[in-house]
Amino acid sequence: MALDYRKCAEEIVSHIGGRENIVQAAHCATRLRLVIKDNGKVDKKALENTDGVKGMFENNGQLQLIIGTGTVNKVYAEFLSVTGMTEATKDDVKAAAAAGQPIWKRMLKAIGDVFVPILPAIVASGLMMGFVEAMGKVYPEFASTSWYDFLDMVANTAFAYLPVIVAISASRVFGGNTFLGAVIGLAMIHSNLVNAWVVGGLAEVPSWNFNIFNFIVTVQKVGYQGHVIPVIIAVWLMCTIEKWLHKHTPEMIDLFVVPFTTVLLTTFITFTVIGPIFSQLETWVLAGAQILVKNPLGSAIMGAIYPWTVVMGLHHMYNVIEAGMLSVEGGLNTWMPIASAANFAQFGACLAIGFKARNARTKVVAVPSSISAALGITEPAIFGINLRFFKPIIAGMIGGTVGAFYGAFTGIGAKAYGVTGIPGYLTIAQPVQYSILLAISGGIAFVLAWILWKEDEPEAEAAPAPAAAEPEGVHEFGTVITSSAGEIAQCTAGKVIPYTEIPDPTFAAGTLGQGVGIVPEDEYVYAPIDGEISSVAESKHAIGISGENDMEVLIHVGVDTVEMKGDGFEDYVKEGDKVKKGQKLMKFNRAKIKAAGHPDTVVLLLTNSDDYEGVKFGENV
Repeated sequence: MALDYRKCAEEIVSHIGGRENIVQAAHCATRLRLVIKDNGKVDKKALENTDGVKGMFENNGQLQLIIGTGTVNKVYAEFLSVTGMTEATKDDVKAAAAAGQPIWKRMLKAIGDVFVPILPAIVASGLMMGFVEAMGKVYPEFASTSWYDFLDMVANTAFAYLPVIVAISASRVFGGNTFLGAVIGLAMIHSNLVNAWVVGGLAEVPSWNFNIFNFIVTVQKVGYQGHVIPVIIAVWLMCTIEKWLHKHTPEMIDLFVVPFTTVLLTTFITFTVIGPIFSQLETWVLAGAQILVKNPLGSAIMGAIYPWTVVMGLHHMYNVIEAGMLSVEGGLNTWMPIASAANFAQFGACLAIGFKARNARTKVVAVPSSISAALGITEPAIFGINLRFFKPIIAGMIGGTVGAFYGAFTGIGAKAYGVTGIPGYLTIAQPVQYSILLAISGGIAFVLAWILWKEDEPEAEAAPAPAAAEPEGVHEFGTVITSSAGEIAQCTAGKVIPYTEIPDPTFAAGTLGQGVGIVPEDEYVYAPIDGEISSVAESKHAIGISGENDMEVLIHVGVDTVEMKGDGFEDYVKEGDKVKKGQKLMKFNRAKIKAAGHPDTVVLLLTNSDDYEGVKFGENV
């Protein structure tokens, strides 16, 4: 009998709490994607039993109902008719789901999304800068060679033009034109502007005086070298203006009106509003820092907030404090130990993540970033790891607080400025005390980050301990599904067959996504990817996993085994648990499955395979 699309839509609306409980709705090739206000009003059991709904997942704040290719669009049309909602896209649903998160989480996520693609550039540059500067201090004669000049130029490139790199990445994150984003970034470090790294040493800074309706607006001609947050804010503004203009500008003149107006408005607002705000922040922070560093307690406070001034791009002005300290007769730079404590604490926190992380991508970013921080260049560690995971930066703040207090209390000082961390030994007056300072700040941060940061740890209750006879440890199998989203490994031992050969018409038609079947030789199921358990069937025979790049994986043991009502199945995980690739998820009894008259083929599918390119499956992918 043909599916009654209207009835299916009406039942879905009823079971999710009615129209008033729906924030947003869209569909892809196989699934209805919903963002719900109150998940407590959702009747999951009724949804699973709704005619036309073949499965259900919860992922990244979305409730996703598997309906099938060629059917979901018709159910969605009726869904819109029943609810009175307007059509939306998958991106609209993702945005609505993200909007439900606290604002601080959304801000951190935005910063993380901007920095993840550019991490290779800043990590490599950070390491090179640290090594080149250290070599120049150890071998002063090398600092006067062409090799040093060349290497210093190459090492500094990513940081000298960081606003441009950040602007390009931010324009992609916020959905704007990438090249317009590049223009905004370039304007913020234009050669006509005074370099932000040297402005503190100028007696007078040139400025513009804009006459706006007989009101004079004075703006300093200062670049944004080293700044991150104002660049992200400027590009977000650019993207907002651009999108609005595209919607309200006639198509005939869109090509030249939108870019012209977008760039003009964004740059003017950036230099007249965003710029003065951050200039004033710099003035306040500099004045406050000069007052605080006069005593150990104040130094401890600066040790804590120092990494946030790096995040805001305000840290370059501290050279003014250091230069002032050294300018008096017999002057000692007591600011340098504070900065070293703060920086080395970020090194310790980042290194702890590098050692503790099991995720290979996290590890390969954390370890080199921590080395860069140890050499005094903390941006890769802060933006690449510590700020993204948040708890490590808090651990670093605590380590920096204690280390800076110790440094001020013992009167540690340097004979020069411009270096921190390990290269600081070349300028420090008390190397033994300085070693203790680094050990305190880095050690405390390492220990706290190790304790506070949890990677993919199960929540609340632990999974049941396996019996003695069960196989122990992590089990690795070969890859059987690949796509632009990543790789999916075989989940149990046995012969791999294409999904088209699975003895079930729904699976074989690819209605629930592409993948493989496995004729089992074992009775254990293992996680094929790192991820989070998005669903566990009440009948224990099926498990859903949400992985990186929004991959949605379904493991279904046997065909029609839902009829066994859990007999012969034992799950070791529950919904919400974080799992690692190769971790044991389930045990099933092949004899009971066959005795019940069901095929025991294990189904492994990428249910949202239609979202990705280059999907391949089989033993030889």
